[in-house]
Amino acid sequence: MRNSSEIDVSERFERHRQPWTQDEIQKLHTLAKKGMALKAIAKALTRSEESVKDRAKADGLSIAKLR
Repeated sequence: MRNSSEIDVSERFERHRQPWTQDEIQKLHTLAKKGMALKAIAKALTRSEESVKDRAKADGLSIAKLR
């Protein structure tokens, strides 16, 4: 039996392994420069936090960490 978090994850991130569009990359840069948190950026882009983190790292962006 699957628990609810497994179902949520599969529904939330249907775009698994999809290439980043130029539009998304631009939005990522904008949101990261505004100091938005990783979780909020991931939600805004409908991407996983891991995906956003990897892309930001590849582009040399730093993302604010919430404490």
